[in-house]
Amino acid sequence: MAAELLAEEQVELLCEGLDTVARLELNGTLLGETENMHLAYRFPVKPHLRAGQNRLSITFTSAVRYAVAQQERLGALPHVNLQELPFNFIRKMACNFGWDWGPTLVTAGIWQPIYLQAWSQARLASVRPLIKRADAERAEVEVQVNIAGTRKGLKLAGTLEDPDGHTVAQSFGEGVLTLAALQPQLWWPRGHGEQPLYTLTLTLSDANGAPLDTWTARIGLRTVKLQTEADEHGAAFTLVINGKPVFCKGANWIPDDCFPHRVTEARYRSRLEQAADANMNMLRVWGGGSYETETFYRLCDELGLMVWQDFLFACALYPEEPPFAELVEAEARYQLARLAKHPSLVLWNGNNENIWGYFDWSKGGRSWREVGSERSWGLGFYLELLPKLVAEIDPSRPYWPGSPYSGTMDIHPNHDRFGCKHSWDVWNERDYTVYRHYQPRFVTEFGFQAPPCYATLRRAIGEQLKPDSAAMLHHQKAVRGNDKLIARLTEHFHKPEDFDTWHYLTQLNQARAVQLGVEWFRSRQPDCMGTLYWQLNDCWPVISWAAVDGDGRPKPLWYATRRFFADRLLTIQPQGEALALYAINDSDAKWLGQVTLRRLTFAGREVAAQELQLALDPRTTALLGVIVPSIAVPDDPTAELLVAATADARAYWFFERDKALAYPLPAFDAALEREGTSHRLTITAKTLLRDLCVFADRLEPNATVSDQLLTLLPGESATLVISSAKALDLETLTSHPVLRCVNAVRHG
Repeated sequence: MAAELLAEEQVELLCEGLDTVARLELNGTLLGETENMHLAYRFPVKPHLRAGQNRLSITFTSAVRYAVAQQERLGALPHVNLQELPFNFIRKMACNFGWDWGPTLVTAGIWQPIYLQAWSQARLASVRPLIKRADAERAEVEVQVNIAGTRKGLKLAGTLEDPDGHTVAQSFGEGVLTLAALQPQLWWPRGHGEQPLYTLTLTLSDANGAPLDTWTARIGLRTVKLQTEADEHGAAFTLVINGKPVFCKGANWIPDDCFPHRVTEARYRSRLEQAADANMNMLRVWGGGSYETETFYRLCDELGLMVWQDFLFACALYPEEPPFAELVEAEARYQLARLAKHPSLVLWNGNNENIWGYFDWSKGGRSWREVGSERSWGLGFYLELLPKLVAEIDPSRPYWPGSPYSGTMDIHPNHDRFGCKHSWDVWNERDYTVYRHYQPRFVTEFGFQAPPCYATLRRAIGEQLKPDSAAMLHHQKAVRGNDKLIARLTEHFHKPEDFDTWHYLTQLNQARAVQLGVEWFRSRQPDCMGTLYWQLNDCWPVISWAAVDGDGRPKPLWYATRRFFADRLLTIQPQGEALALYAINDSDAKWLGQVTLRRLTFAGREVAAQELQLALDPRTTALLGVIVPSIAVPDDPTAELLVAATADARAYWFFERDKALAYPLPAFDAALEREGTSHRLTITAKTLLRDLCVFADRLEPNATVSDQLLTLLPGESATLVISSAKALDLETLTSHPVLRCVNAVRHG
C-alpha cells in the first residue's frame, strides 16, 4: 500500500458493481455484505490497511439460493420465468434467470470497476447537472452537489465550456451552483439537429483555496417534457425536446452479452452506430436488464440517441417488504444521480409489463390481481416511491409509471388510446396485418421473430442447420417459438421445404411484419408519436426478435429499418375498401415534389397512372388522397402491383398475399467489379425481382452487404457493395442460396 494513500484522512474501497450477493473482507476483517447488482458500494478501509501488501477477499454466493430464501421468507409472487427461478426476489439482472430470447446463466462476480479512493477533509459525493432552461437565447444549468466530509469553510467553483473549449460561464457557492450560457448550442435528438456537448467542471477547495476534489463531465443543453394531456382521441403521449414535439423512432435494448463485462467500448459503438445508421433516434433500456455503463450513455449523447430508461422491474409482481424497499430506494437514488448528466436520457419509466400483468395475467390457477389484492406487489414503487425520488433527485426529466400504462389505474394499462402500448397478440396469435387494427398513442413494444444470420448459425450450431434440429431448438427460447414462426409464415407463403428457404422467408417475414407495423403507426402521426420495436440486439446467437443478431450481424430487418425509419416516407394503407396514400415528412425542410402513382403488371407494363403534387410541411404527416379506382382496382390482383414514387421515396402495394401471386420466373443481368476487398455487384432486372437479398456471409463469414430486400421493376438496376476479404466471383454471388428473391422461391 502506497504511503501517500495512507497519509490521507479517509481511504475508501469503492465497488461500482458487484454481482450480486457478496461478502467482503480486507486482511481478515469483514467490511460488509452486498445484495444489489445495480448499486455501488463504498466501504471505509483505512483502519484495516497496512503498508505493503493487503489482501482483499470477495466471496460470492448463489444468487438463486438467495432469491429462493427470500421467496420462502416472504411468500411467492408470480413471475414469467419458466424454470420457476424467482428473479423478482433479488435486485439482479432478471434476464440472467432465462428469458424468451436468452439462456439461463445466473452470473456472479465483479462486473464494474473496483478501486481505492483516498481523500481528506471533503470530497464530491455526487454532482447532478439539471437543465432548467434551454432555448435559442439562454440556457441555465442548476448543479446540485452533495459533499461528503465534516469540515467547514469549503469553496465550490463551477466552470462551463462550450464545445470549442471557450469558457462561457462560471459560478461559486456551497451546495447549488447555477451557470448560464447565452445563445447556447442546443443538444438535439438525431435527425432534429446537432449534438454539441459542453464541458462542466467542478472544483472543491478548502478554506485556503487548496483543491480537494474535482469532477468533470460533458453535458448537453436541452429540455425535455412529456405531454400526456387528454384530447378528443384519449390522452397524448408525446416527448417534447427544446419545446419541439419529437416522433420517437427506435427499438428496445437488452444486455448485449450474457456476461456484461465482455461488452467493450468498440462493441457498444458498433451496436449504437447500427441503431443510428438505421435512422433510429431512441433506444429503450428494458427493465429486465441493467442500468447501462457510462460508455453506453456517453455514446448515446454523442450520437443523438434518446434513451428511455426503465427502472429494473420486469414481468413479475415484486415484494415491497424489507429489505427490498430499502434496496430499491438506494438503487434508484444512486442511478438517478449517476445518470443525471446525460442529455440522451429523456424519460424514466417505472416498470415493464408488471401493471399489465396485474390486470390480465394468471399463474397456477390464480390471477395476478388476486395475489396482489392480498399483499404489496410493487405498485407502491411505481406510483409513490419512484416518482418521489425522480422529483427530488432528477426533476429535469419526466417519469412514467410503466410500460404499458394508460396514466391511471382506472383505465386498462394497455388501452389503445391512452399512454404507451405493447402489442403482442400479433406474433403470438395473429397475422401482422392486425397491427392496422390499432390506433396507439405510442408503441413501446411489438415485434416478430427470425433466425440469426447464416454465418452466426454456422458458428453456433455447426452442421445442424435444420429448423427442428436439437441445436437449433436449443437456440429458440420462446414457448412454441418455431411453431409460431411457421404459423405466421404460412399466412403469407407456402410452407418451406428446405432449410435455406425457411431461413430466407422467416427473415423476410420478420422484416415485412415490422415494416407494416411501423408504417401504419407513422401514418397515424401526430395521434401516434412513437414506435419502438422489440428489439435491436441479442446477447447470444438465438432465434429472436432482434434486428442485429448475437454476433453483431444485421438481419434483413435492419436494412428494412433504414427505409421505414427514413425521414421521408411514402406508404400505401387500406382505408375501408379503398387504398390511401400517405406521406410522412420527419425533417425540418418542406417536402416538395411530384408523386407518380402507377399500376403495373409484373411484366412491367403500365396499366394506369396518376401524378400528384406534393407540398408537405416539416414534421408533418398527410393523407395525400384516396387512390382512384382506375388505379387502385386491379384487372388481375395476382399479377399486378401499385407503385408510388417521388425522387427520394417509393412505396409498393401488392393486391394478394405472396402464395396467391403469379410471380414471373426471375431473370436479370449481373456484373461484378472488384477492387481489393470491395465488390460492386450490379443487378439489372429483366423481370420483377421482389425482396432481393445477397447473403454474402454464406461465402465469407465477415462479408458485409450495403443493402438487402431490394425490389426492382423490369429494366431497373441496383448496385450492392460487398466487402469481403475473400475474393468473390460473379457466378457464386448470383447463385442459390446466396442470391434470393421471393419470385425465385415461388418457382423452387
